[in-house]
Amino acid sequence: MKVRMLSPADAVAFQALRLRGLQECSTAFASSYEEECETPSDVIAGRLAAGAGRAMFGAFRESSLVGVVGIQRETMPRLKHKAFIWGMYVAPEVRGKGAGRLLVAEALKYAFSMDGVRQVNLGVNALNVPAIALYEGAGFERFGLERGFMLVDGVLQDELQMVRVSEHWPSGPAPAGN
Repeated sequence: MKVRMLSPADAVAFQALRLRGLQECSTAFASSYEEECETPSDVIAGRLAAGAGRAMFGAFRESSLVGVVGIQRETMPRLKHKAFIWGMYVAPEVRGKGAGRLLVAEALKYAFSMDGVRQVNLGVNALNVPAIALYEGAGFERFGLERGFMLVDGVLQDELQMVRVSEHWPSGPAPAGN
């Protein structure tokens, strides 16, 4: 399994995998298949262009894209000490083979390489036990639960909030001036 940052050249493969994830795991994403299925590939390519504080990583088995994760730094000055993971999906046929761990590790490495990033947050469906175990294995801790985070097919879904604090920052509040 190989993990690398995706680029605009990966737009078609990314969109195919993203749409598959939206269909197979509709309660894992705030977006839906219906909302994204008509998105033109040039728009997707633009979203995959790495920018300041954001990137999308892909896991490849041979030449096939089998997993993705996004990482993005908060943009508001008072929130720039944080980044968040979004859009995590691993194809069922490779789950349990390390792709998820590699993707999360690469996203964390990228986030903590940015000057001043102290923590990475994420939200995960509270019923997604395998994903929660993956994140806890990567050092994330639970800090909250949002009841009724989203409504999917008439059923309210709860979201577990998780955080991973950089090992290079002391625990407690950030030093004054940061």
